[in-house]
This record gives sequence, C-alpha cells and structure tokens, in this order.
Amino acid sequence: MKRNIFDQRKKDVLKKNDKSFKKSWDKQILKLCQKINSLKTYYTTSSCSGRVVIMINQDKKDRDLFINVYHDLISFERLKKDLNNIIKTNKKLIKFKLDPCALHVACRTLEDAKELCEKAKLAGWKNAGLISFRNKIVELKSTEKLEFSIIDGNKILVNDEFVKRVVAESNWKMKRSWSRITKLNNLLA
Repeated sequence: MKRNIFDQRKKDVLKKNDKSFKKSWDKQILKLCQKINSLKTYYTTSSCSGRVVIMINQDKKDRDLFINVYHDLISFERLKKDLNNIIKTNKKLIKFKLDPCALHVACRTLEDAKELCEKAKLAGWKNAGLISFRNKIVELKSTEKLEFSIIDGNKILVNDEFVKRVVAESNWKMKRSWSRITKLNNLLA
C-alpha cells in the first residue's frame, strides 16, 4: 500500500465504532493493540484476548447463539450457577467453548508483515501468517482451545468434578494466551 493510502486507511479504521458483540476492547489485549496502533507500520483490525462461551450448538454464527460470554477467568461457582439457570428454560444442545486469543493486523509492507510474524512466533504464538497479500493483513492466533457439548435440553451432561477440571484447564489456557500477548507487546519496538 502506498504510504498515504495506508495512513488514510489506518485513520479510517481506528476511528470506526467497535463492531464486536462485546462493543469494547478486552482488557488483556488492550495494551498490545495500543502499542501496535501507535506504530507507523501497523494497525489492528480486530482483536480478542480469548474467551469462554456457552452457546447454542449451531454452525451458523449469530449473536443470538451466545448465552454466556466470559472474557476473564471463570470460577466453578459462577459456571455452575449459569449452567443451572440455562437448564431451567433450555430445549437445545448447548456447548462450552474456549476460544484462543486472536489478532488481525494490517501492515504497511510485506516486510513489516514478515517482521510481525517473526516476533509473534518468538512470543509463542503458534499461528502467525499473512491472510491477505493485497491488504497485507496478518492473523495471529493462539492455540488454546476447548469445545464440547455441556447441556442437552434440560440436563447438564457432565458432573461437578468434570466442570471443576474444565474451569481449571480453561483458566490455565487463558493465562497462557495472555502471557503470549504480554511477550509480543514487549518485543514490539
């Protein structure tokens, strides 16, 4: 992208309203996004620090599918309470899903994209690559995922011990994702 085109696009993208379901930045990734956006060679187009979602099991993505969304660590008590509330009125298959942190960054040049991918790999991001040559968009994704059916109709499919294990595993994976965010933030000039 020519300098003035990249600069204008960056300005336009960064002043747009947040189109995410949440309508705000995730606190765990905010500093990294601010740092990226302060650099002349990059700007963020989307970000997520990772999340746990309790949602209707359906392939088509839609806002109405999300029953509970947690962008922070979860507790057994809160998750169990939310699951018990869901089964009171539910008639569908519900899944538990841990989404990893993800970041999309527009780069001024292909060399800038390559440098960002290399730094992301050093910071532990397993998936870092160019997804658009024309717009030089880099996608960074962590690999921490969990996904399984947790409710069928009005019945929780797993026992409390399993829910406790899932909470511990989810929190560990979220913290691991957040450490990658911090490491990348520290590697960027």
